Amino acid sequence: MEANSNSAVPLCTPYKLGRFELTHRIVFPALTRNRSQNNTAQPHVTEYYSQRATNGGLIISEAAAASDISKECPNLPGIWNEEQVEAWKPVVKGVHEKGGVFFCQIWHSGRLSVPTISALFFSIGVGWSTRPDDQVYEKPTPLPLKSDKIPCIVNDFRIAARNAIKAGFDGIEINASSGGYLIDEFMNDQVYGRTDEYDESIEDRCRLALEIVEAVANEIGADKIGIKLSPFDGKKDSNSEALATYMANELSKLGVLYLHVMEPRETANKSLLPIRKAFKGTLIASGGYGKSDGDKAIDENYADLISFGRMFLANPDLPKRFEVNAPLNKYNRSTFYTNDPIIGYTDYPSLEVAS
Repeated sequence: MEANSNSAVPLCTPYKLGRFELTHRIVFPALTRNRSQNNTAQPHVTEYYSQRATNGGLIISEAAAASDISKECPNLPGIWNEEQVEAWKPVVKGVHEKGGVFFCQIWHSGRLSVPTISALFFSIGVGWSTRPDDQVYEKPTPLPLKSDKIPCIVNDFRIAARNAIKAGFDGIEINASSGGYLIDEFMNDQVYGRTDEYDESIEDRCRLALEIVEAVANEIGADKIGIKLSPFDGKKDSNSEALATYMANELSKLGVLYLHVMEPRETANKSLLPIRKAFKGTLIASGGYGKSDGDKAIDENYADLISFGRMFLANPDLPKRFEVNAPLNKYNRSTFYTNDPIIGYTDYPSLEVAS
């Protein structure tokens, strides 16, 4: 759907996302916040998301681990057991009470997983371990995931998606972006070399991602699935455009609701154009956008929706601020990943608009 040409603010025009009627194009994406002790959402998480919920606005949760072997650290949320499902329910309710649309991002952190669990079962080559005596982080040598364990990973995503719907989420987003996370490790030829059916060709390297999408679609329906990619960011594949367009075509065949693509913040190139042509669903663009270039992207039909991470984090009422062209709060980077339930989390002020 193209922006309404009569609107002065393209980002504030309505959009139909599958069965969801969005009132604006501004998405609050998944952001790591490190406030879910024991991998379980806490009461302050409810307040955090409720603050940023708007009627007809799309919110994507912080990445929730698909299983106890896929978590990165104890303070990131999970969605693999009943206790976590119950903890997410009031969070989802808070967003829905504001009229928001809420998707749960699901991931496997790959080589960044907690090694005491992952190495025992999967030998993933998991990333960061903590020495209890001095809290110094160490990085073990990555090891390949054994082929016979891959179906277990696929099934973990399927069960996690089912749990997300049980918790009340409207859908799920599969995190296949870069950063050392498992799905990207398979897709990216510069990150993870294998010698089995998941190696060499683009089709082989995308196999795991598509197996996960298909399993999840069979469980909850493709119309409730988004997927996040970052083919042009970080340590790029040797042919990132071909990789991205192949995925876009295959995801279209599966009927996935949306594709969320992160662009490098430093580039001015129109890197999403090939994906835009290949993907038949909704395209969400991400990557350091401000209001002016976000408006331009919508006005030119470059993307359907734009996600704003740090800017939305610091401005709980960002859609209203964009609508009235109000000044923005500045974010405090030093509080992004602390455990404090208030400071840098729920204490960013909203705009008081005179009626």
